[in-house]
Amino acid sequence: MVLTPGPNMMYLVTRSIGQGRRAGLVSLAGTGVGFVVYMLMANLGLAVVFVAVPWLFIGVKAAGVVYLAHLAWQALRPGGRGVFEVADLPRDSSARLFSMGLVTNLLNPKAAIMYLTLIPQFIDPNRGHHFAQGLTLGTLQITVSMIVNASLIVGAATVAGFLTRSPRWAIWQRRVTGTLLGCVAVVLAREVPARARV
Repeated sequence: MVLTPGPNMMYLVTRSIGQGRRAGLVSLAGTGVGFVVYMLMANLGLAVVFVAVPWLFIGVKAAGVVYLAHLAWQALRPGGRGVFEVADLPRDSSARLFSMGLVTNLLNPKAAIMYLTLIPQFIDPNRGHHFAQGLTLGTLQITVSMIVNASLIVGAATVAGFLTRSPRWAIWQRRVTGTLLGCVAVVLAREVPARARV
């Protein structure tokens, strides 16, 4: 899931390319706080709402599927843009970079779906306290996400430069990204909780 391009990755990479690694890392700190907010909300009871009200679960999941399909289309359509394509962005202060990273993540349906629908499926009632398991899984996801995104930030300028000099690689990067996003959307669309089946 972390390697699947989404709003966070696009924002972090474009900031890193346009304003430097420091800007990307400050933005990453904001997205990290957004993950913590989602993790705490999910573990404080929102996951229970989705179990109690299956149609709400399906609604959130459908929104996520539509969003992933939209990202896939943006990457695959003629003239579409890839994650690593260079774009001119205005220079922002550290506070603005942090807050934009936070807001980008809080409005990211991929993050919402992960914490509210995916992670709760790995909580095992026989292994102890639900809250502790949720925090452990959430912390693991945040750690993996921060490491992967920090690596992308550090390498963003190099990758973007390579793709700018090699248009064929840029096209293949968009095709692979779009195909992966489309596959994830199809897999999510096929998974319906047992209680919600008609």
